[in-house]
Amino acid sequence: MGVSGCGKSSVGQSLAHALGWTLHEGDAYHAEESIRKMQSGTPLTDEDRSGWLDTLTRLLDSAIATPGPGVVLTCSALKRKYRDRLRDAGPSGTVGFVFLDLGYDTALQRVQGRSGHFFSPELVANQFATLERPEGEGTVLCVDATLPLTEIVQRTQSWLGRPHALTT
Repeated sequence: MGVSGCGKSSVGQSLAHALGWTLHEGDAYHAEESIRKMQSGTPLTDEDRSGWLDTLTRLLDSAIATPGPGVVLTCSALKRKYRDRLRDAGPSGTVGFVFLDLGYDTALQRVQGRSGHFFSPELVANQFATLERPEGEGTVLCVDATLPLTEIVQRTQSWLGRPHALTT
């Protein structure tokens, strides 16, 4: 979890591969209207995110209820209430979060430098304004998003200790 440009997709892919878990990219579940809003530089509202969060929670519920490998889900989960909704999936304590902590200037530079993504660089400031840092929430690993990818994955694997759904 974290702001756009923090590395959620890269970390999610590497972590899922390392663990042999299924990866779900949260961006793939946004409504078309939400994607159009983000492309145009219009921030999403809580209402825009509501159906998306419901979908992600159902996806986690299904993955947790199905025997087999765990699941890694990438999504911003910027507000505590969004994370709490995702925590509703499965039994208590089943869903954990890796917060990829990144400064504004680095996030903006990364978002400006990527191509083929619908997220407008104009929205980076809004993401930082919306972000409620997950301090004191439990089931959250905070990691410096500027660390090498292999180190982030290694720290996450060490933190896991046991298989469960994971949101990066």
